[in-house]
Amino acid sequence: MKPAKTRKMQTNKTNYMSDEAFADLKAAMEDALAFERAERRNLKVTRIQAPRRPKALSPKDIARIRERLNCSQAVFAMMLNISPKTVQAWEQGSREPGDAALKLLTIAKKHPEILLEA
Repeated sequence: MKPAKTRKMQTNKTNYMSDEAFADLKAAMEDALAFERAERRNLKVTRIQAPRRPKALSPKDIARIRERLNCSQAVFAMMLNISPKTVQAWEQGSREPGDAALKLLTIAKKHPEILLEA
């Protein structure tokens, strides 16, 4: 029986953030926490609402968007920069659009002319 070879452990010595950047980030987080606890009110704060994930579209909805643009699945696929097989799968219900495609389809549903301009 051969003795097991020992592997030399490699350590990752890459610094992902400088000490100065980390200190700035830590100070900003402490300021945010103090503000939320009402311990500091002299900070400028901008609140934004996080965007919501678009609602899922049915295969019929996707086909309607394409039909409103009066184009084939192949042309619609080119407009969205995807393959025609993907459009077919969406319209048959065998696949669902991912988040980015869903967002683009939602925009196309509300403003189909956008795809014609791009």
